[in-house]
Amino acid sequence: MVNLTSPKVVRDLLSRYGLRADKRFGQNFLVERGYLGKIVEAVDFEPGETVYEVGPGLGTLSRALAEAGAKVISLEMDWRLEAVHKETLAGLDVQVIWGDALAFDWRALPPQGLFAGNLPYNIATPLITLLLLSNRFRRIVVLVQKEVALRMTARPSTPEYGLLSLRVQYHAQARRIVDLPPGAFFPPPKVTSSVVCLEPNSKPDHPALFRLIEAAFAQRRKTLFNALKAGGYAPDRVAQALLTLNLSPHVRGEALSLQQFEQLLAKIS
Repeated sequence: MVNLTSPKVVRDLLSRYGLRADKRFGQNFLVERGYLGKIVEAVDFEPGETVYEVGPGLGTLSRALAEAGAKVISLEMDWRLEAVHKETLAGLDVQVIWGDALAFDWRALPPQGLFAGNLPYNIATPLITLLLLSNRFRRIVVLVQKEVALRMTARPSTPEYGLLSLRVQYHAQARRIVDLPPGAFFPPPKVTSSVVCLEPNSKPDHPALFRLIEAAFAQRRKTLFNALKAGGYAPDRVAQALLTLNLSPHVRGEALSLQQFEQLLAKIS
């Protein structure tokens, strides 16, 4: 089998197939065996369980999961990799579905599923949102830019806190497991990456709450009152709600917890 944890072997593999990492697909292939093991460990599956994956690239994580006993179903957009997969995933229980993960019907999957992925940087935030909204996973382990990981796990009144933080908080328990240096990838990205584990709850989506939160963060420098006014909420109701909740008229959205946003929605609805 090809040793996909050797940068030289990966470079030679790409060269042999006339390929190079494509920025359009956010391709930075994880080649550090120790970090692959940490992801597999975090997914915590029983032998024979199905693990869904997005962006298998050359198949490094797919192989690590399959060799640990998972049945892997992976979504990939880059058809150039089809011949590579026939070599790197030969003999393993890995099924590759060719298509766009953002257009895939995640809600159609069986409940209580598992997900793992080295996510392309350009789709990480919308894809994580889709996975949470699908309400189909009991555990989601993603490798993302550290900046995205910090936003996923941020608390109020921090620079990273925003819509993604609250979306994750509403739907799951999140923990950042480990940071990865650029050298863990080929080619190395210009940023540090992080592995984040999400353990979703069964809460359904709450569109009204997230419309409110989106409006609150649409213009971060504005006060919450002005941001919600600009978002079409009745100024008198917003002012009265802030007063009732003992919030300053000058407070910004970034200062409110998820519970406070829920209370605010109840007062202005």
